[in-house]
Amino acid sequence: VQLQASGGGLVQAGGSLRLSCTASRRTFSNNAVGWFRRSPGREREFVAGINWRGGDAYYADSVKGRFTISRDNAKNTVYLEMNSLQPEDTAVYYCASAYSSATAKSPDAYRYWGQGTLVTVSS
Repeated sequence: VQLQASGGGLVQAGGSLRLSCTASRRTFSNNAVGWFRRSPGREREFVAGINWRGGDAYYADSVKGRFTISRDNAKNTVYLEMNSLQPEDTAVYYCASAYSSATAKSPDAYRYWGQGTLVTVSS
């Protein structure tokens, strides 16, 4: 399974972006999907995750209330809507497909990873 993350870019603080993660195969629809990010000097961190049906979503405390994860299994795509972006949200964002249908926060629970898309938030 190949994952393609897109939608990153440069935005001013307070702005919005929507990231997309599209999978190459239908098996994506049976798996939970997560978004992670890594910024310079920091460990990769969990941002948001959604279970296979899209009924359960989890967020890191740092993005709760600002980011929304959703999925369209018919399109094999998961989205991350990011609002009220702040400079500390600057990072490379990665999507990943989990081994199971249930959401997890640990990177070890994810099998396939996309190449990442850069989000830069200017102050």
